[in-house]
Amino acid sequence: MGGLCASSRLHCPLDTIMNESTLSPLRKIFEPKSIAIIGATEREGTVGRAVLENLCLKKDGAGRTYTGKVYPINPKHSSLLGIPTYKSIADVPARSSGARVDLAVIVTPAASVPGILRECAAVGVRAAIIISAGFKEIGPAGQALEQEVLHIARQAKMRLIGPNCLGVMNTLNGMNATFATAIPNAGNVAFISQSGALCTAILDWSLRENVGFSKFVSVGSMLDVGWGDLIDYLNEDTYTKSILMYMESIGDVRSFMSAARETALNKPIIIMKPGVTEAAAKAAASHTGSLVGSDDVLDAAFRRCGVLRVRSITDLFHMAEVLAKQPRPLGPNLTIVTNAGGPGVIASDAVITSGGKISTLAPDTLTALNQVLPAAWSHNNPIDVLGDADFERYVAATEMALNDPNTDGLLVILTPQAMTDPAKIAEALAKAKKPPQKPILASWMGGSGMQISRDILNRASIPTFDYPDVAASHFASMWQSTDNLNMLYATPRYVESQPIDRDAVKQLITAARHAGRTLLSEVESKQLLAAYGLPTVRTVVAVNVDEAVQAAAEIGYPVVVKLHSHTITHKTDIGGVKLNLRNADAVREAFAAIHAAVPAADFLGVAVQQMVNKSDESYELILGSSIDAQFGPVLLVGAGGQLVEVFKDRSLGLPPLNTNLARRMIERTRIYDALKGVRGRRPVNLAAVEQALVQFSQLVVEQRWIKEIDINPLVVGPDCVIALDARVVLHPLPHPLPHPLPHPASQTAAPLPRLAIRPYPHQYTWQWQDKMGEMLTIRPISPEDEPLMRKFHANVSEYSIYLRYFHAIALAERISHERLLRLCFVDYDRQIALVVERNHPSSGERDIVGVGRLIKDSLDGSAEWAILISDQCQRHGIGSALLSRLIDIGRAEGIPRLEADILPQNAGMRAVAQKLGFASRYDPDEQVMRVTLDL
Repeated sequence: MGGLCASSRLHCPLDTIMNESTLSPLRKIFEPKSIAIIGATEREGTVGRAVLENLCLKKDGAGRTYTGKVYPINPKHSSLLGIPTYKSIADVPARSSGARVDLAVIVTPAASVPGILRECAAVGVRAAIIISAGFKEIGPAGQALEQEVLHIARQAKMRLIGPNCLGVMNTLNGMNATFATAIPNAGNVAFISQSGALCTAILDWSLRENVGFSKFVSVGSMLDVGWGDLIDYLNEDTYTKSILMYMESIGDVRSFMSAARETALNKPIIIMKPGVTEAAAKAAASHTGSLVGSDDVLDAAFRRCGVLRVRSITDLFHMAEVLAKQPRPLGPNLTIVTNAGGPGVIASDAVITSGGKISTLAPDTLTALNQVLPAAWSHNNPIDVLGDADFERYVAATEMALNDPNTDGLLVILTPQAMTDPAKIAEALAKAKKPPQKPILASWMGGSGMQISRDILNRASIPTFDYPDVAASHFASMWQSTDNLNMLYATPRYVESQPIDRDAVKQLITAARHAGRTLLSEVESKQLLAAYGLPTVRTVVAVNVDEAVQAAAEIGYPVVVKLHSHTITHKTDIGGVKLNLRNADAVREAFAAIHAAVPAADFLGVAVQQMVNKSDESYELILGSSIDAQFGPVLLVGAGGQLVEVFKDRSLGLPPLNTNLARRMIERTRIYDALKGVRGRRPVNLAAVEQALVQFSQLVVEQRWIKEIDINPLVVGPDCVIALDARVVLHPLPHPLPHPLPHPASQTAAPLPRLAIRPYPHQYTWQWQDKMGEMLTIRPISPEDEPLMRKFHANVSEYSIYLRYFHAIALAERISHERLLRLCFVDYDRQIALVVERNHPSSGERDIVGVGRLIKDSLDGSAEWAILISDQCQRHGIGSALLSRLIDIGRAEGIPRLEADILPQNAGMRAVAQKLGFASRYDPDEQVMRVTLDL
């Protein structure tokens, strides 16, 4: 049977999405063949005239103007600035093919926009830029007007930029559909901003600094086209190498996260977003809630999707230049060459405090430097070539530093000295052979006398900075961008999944909700943790003192006695925890003291549990989760215990987690250094801590009725991980009680907070028996599958690969990490990939013997599918089983139609498709069979 290819977008080896129908609406915004300017005018000082001049008269830096058709629309004029003008868009002459106009640019008063959009829709316009203001920014009337505009656009399948925006520029075709005064030079950086004023400032700066842009977008109110749409488009734009964004509001969180995670692997995304208030966090009931601030959550979200955040406009400008001119480093180690000690020390401090490192020079490099530098040179990094360094000395040192195997990037500092020729050294650095993936930055310190040298470096795409500490901190930011991606796409270790008692959890929560409670007792909270495989200490509820003594005797002394209550959350604060009780009398005294300390209505008895004596090698952590208004459930890990809110040592992350993401969360805490082992203490079992965090994440993902949850303390050591206390707060009524595993498609309709990242779809897992009688598991793919996928692709024949991808793929490329991570790290909002797993009959090892994919089209909701079966397992019925499951998933996901392309010689897969109800037709142009199934 071999493999098959589902469509043109699946032909490429990396399965990247390049669907014409998906991208065409935004292509009509950025690459229109014809533009109508509705509201064009000759009147000086108006937006309508500025847009008309920018599209028809003004030239960019290369002397170009927009080459497509421009149709000014104004009912009072037959021509504007000598250009034929039309009374309405309906009067624009029809073209032989396609719509009259690809893009409408609207600059009329807000009240007229709905009627104009209806006229545009009537003649087939599918894209518009609404520059007009006067919408939601003026209040309820403007909001209502916006919603009318959006309704018209959705009915017409029209995509909108704006309203209240500067417009859009595409430097590659000379299109300047804005009212800005200039268009930037062509380059490879795209810039998107919610602030029109910032757009104009960056335009001026770019012309001065010789920085070019590929696309320039002012998004305004983002009524329709949002961050996710634009990032997706720019990801597929071959002229864009990096993306800069100024963000005031994030909009559709899941769309942004999904697009950014997909794109950041290919192109760096740099965002400046002002911080937001943490006032709401102070009202939270749990420790976690009081520690989580929205701006910290935003940082965690950006890390999770591979985005680099900067804090100032200056940094945004600088990172635009650095990323436009230099590659991202592969490591954190910066080598510094300087002719003055002080600036080198300053740069060293800056790179280290910003998260980078100073490289340790290799012995061979030190030996080589000793041969060309004076005896008084620094003999270390920074490489101080001394104040009397001439041209030859500088050049020799920079070449050796660049070629050092421990160097990930180079910063060259030059201070004005009588013996130094700044321009000559700049020319030599500009011409130097540059190893790949080693960025070069420069700081030519001084005043206007250094400008000629800086110009030489800038023309050679070497960023220059007035001060070395700024340059060094930007290198660290470049490394942070790389490190974020390393975190996202490193292959996590495989961990055997733990059984989960979801029925027990459902019963527990249902009982609490029916009783009108939002706070689970400590015992109930521990039962919930245990159902998800998290180890807890045995706990028994006693409603009177005799039961407490009996429970202590059964558990064994020493014990802990705690308040049992459905209303009091922080037991320690009111004396509700008594530790290290060694006999029955101590238990009786503890019971009486706790009873006396709380009102009778809050006292339901005590909880008796084993006293866990922490060793010198164990530590207390906190695991927690609370709800962020934008990103939904947020995870927390850090130093725990009674002083958790004093030390505030914590790290945040978004669920779901794998072991790599869990480790990175732990690494960002201060207590991590102790967990690794310190002062002769053994390290704790970090693998077990990672796994506990992964299981905790799964609990939070699946049980969305949880509003807040704390495990504090979680005691961890070389030989133990155990939860001693836990608290769970549920969402208050009137939220309905959902099933513990709600269908992902229903999450938008549910009143409970939506997850920022769609979790692993466990519901799409089946046990199935093939024709040979072998039991197989069909399940969604996961990042942990990379080793199995490498083995699978290594054993598939070249002919099956050809049938699947429509061309050959070399073995080395098929099994490369870069390719496999794209196949295994799946965004389940965009595609569902199923693998067929078996236990090898002889060795018992796990194998993947088949893969099927369902990739969604974001425009019309349809999906394309593809299947590849290992040669030795073909004709076992696996292809039919996979396609059957893909059809089931398509229906469950609300997908209206499935499509695929199959090579005519792939008779086996054509037969499978026909058997399952697909209609087929031959496309003579593409020489493929096109099969479709309406669901």
